[in-house]
Order: sequence, then structure tokens, then C-alpha cells
Amino acid sequence: MNAVLHGMLTENHTVAGLKKHLRSVAELAVLKTALCRRHRRILFGMLIECIERFITLLTDEKGYSHHTVSNYRRDLLQFADEAGREIDVGSLDTSIIRSYVYSLNIKNKSSSVARKLSSLRSFFKFLEQESIILQNPMGSISMPKQEQHIPVFLSVDEVFALLEAPGTDETFGARDRAILELLYSTGMRVSELVACNLASLDFETGMVKVRGKGNRERIIPFGAQAVKSLRLYFVEREELLRKRLQQGKKIDKECLFLNNRGTRLTARSVERLIADYGRKAGLDKQVTPHVLRHSFATHLLEMGADIRSVQELLGHASLSTTQKYTHLDMVHLMRVYDKAHPKARRD
Repeated sequence: MNAVLHGMLTENHTVAGLKKHLRSVAELAVLKTALCRRHRRILFGMLIECIERFITLLTDEKGYSHHTVSNYRRDLLQFADEAGREIDVGSLDTSIIRSYVYSLNIKNKSSSVARKLSSLRSFFKFLEQESIILQNPMGSISMPKQEQHIPVFLSVDEVFALLEAPGTDETFGARDRAILELLYSTGMRVSELVACNLASLDFETGMVKVRGKGNRERIIPFGAQAVKSLRLYFVEREELLRKRLQQGKKIDKECLFLNNRGTRLTARSVERLIADYGRKAGLDKQVTPHVLRHSFATHLLEMGADIRSVQELLGHASLSTTQKYTHLDMVHLMRVYDKAHPKARRD
């Protein structure tokens, strides 16, 4: 067997290419040791190169959003800076991972540590599936316990106050009202909202087509108030485009929500304007697009909607994710219990 391995090594085969020639996992382990002794490093691929391959997979094949891919890249490059960007992935073991986890726990909250480790898990799973590594060093690494935070959501009255905040005399008042109405009416993510085009809307059926996480497409109904606000915004939108064309400026005719330059509105801009309207409405909570998403889900459940239907509307792959989004207040729960449970009534 040593003679066979020696012949393979001199031909500089990769482990992935050698797997079909080897009869057992034990032989792979011998190969790993032989490679280590011969080259003083395992020729499995530099860490930074493997990270870029993984990022390409997330972008081109899995269709992850730019925001998600950026988070993965940032988390993995942080690990690479700690372990060494040019280290060979075959030499990464549990002790290196544990040392990294220790450093993370010193500087970060448990939620941040969990996210970074989740990125690492996905990365090493990719390496294992591609036969780039023999053993997954993340196998014995446990995820940190996280505190369960109740999502912030607005009451119905608070939502109505927020929706009324954009004034008709403001430059983009109609646009901003349409944004708020559509977010609350559909529960979509802000990234999904800004990616919408005119063609995404079907006013006949009252449906909007969005593309969410993992490039998954779904269709969500939107209400009459959202329709009314959108039609008012279209008048404002056409005027903006007309002026930009007269000035010889470039415009984006396809996208739904435009900024003052006639191009697609960004998620950050939507976050800022919603925060401003929250303050204008006198709300004592920090209002974000995600707070409107929480409110959408919570109000549906309070009105008796089935949780699996809410899961579909939110675009969650897992029901457990929906349950985290939809915490009802105890007063409402007790009201439902007293009304519905046969043994709950008191004399």
C-alpha cells in the first residue's frame, strides 16, 4: 500500500481525485499522514481560495442576496485572519476552531457568535461535500445558547399613526405612504420591497410577486389601501420620470420605487425614512421595516390566521422561524383562552 501511495503522491493527485483509487477511509487517513510528512503541509487548498469558491457557490448557484453573501464573506474572512489566510484547509482541526470560538466569546454577543459559527458550519459542510477535506472539524463544536428576544411590533393604532405620517405636501409623500402601506399589507422584507419592479404587481388579482431568501419566489396578496396608495404614487412617479427625461438624465423605468434621481431606492434609504416617520408619528419605539413585518404577522395571528398560512406569506422555510416572529401579548392569549377553552369559564 505504501508503494501505491508513493506513486500517487509523486503524480501530485488531489484527495478528491484519489478517493476512487482508495479502498477505505483508513487508506485516506494514511494518505493524509503521508502528505503531511512529505510536504509538511496538506495539499487540499489554501483557506482563502476555498472561501472564494464557497462565496461563488452562494452567489451563482444558490442565489443568495447580496446582504447574505456579504455576511458570509465577512464572517469567513474574520476566521481566515485568525487562522491564517494561506493555511491549508486540510490542516484545520478542532483545536483551531475552539481557539477561534474562545476569541469570539470575548468580543461578541452570543447571537453574533452563533451567526459566525453558522457561517463556518456551512463552509465546512461545503468543503466536506466537495471532498476537499476528510473530516469536518466543526462536528464537535456546539452552538452558544442564545437569549430569546420577543420581537418588537406595533399595535394596530400605532401602525395607523405611522401610515398617516407622510404628508401630502411632502416631495415624496405619496411614494413613502405607498411604501409603508405595501410593507404592512404584505409583510415582505425591505430587500424584497426595493427589488420589486412594476411588473411585479398585478392589480387585477391584488398580488405582488417577490423573490426572497435563497432566491425563492412567492406571491403575496396586498389590500385595497395599498392599491389606492400605489395609484397615487404612480402619478408622482410619472412626473419625476418626465422631468428627468426632459433634463436628459438616465432613469429606471422598470423598478417600482424610485429615488429623486429616477433610480432604484435602496434598502438603507427605506430604513431611514421609516425611522423618520416613526419619530414624526410620536411612537416611542424604534420603527424599522422589520418591525412592520413583525406587526403584520402578529396582527394576522391575533385575528385568527393559521400559523402555516402566515409562514407562507412571510416566506419562511421553517415553521420555527415564524413562531419566533409572532409572539402575541399575554392579554390577547388569555382573552382567546377564556373565550375558546371549555374549562376556562369562571362562575
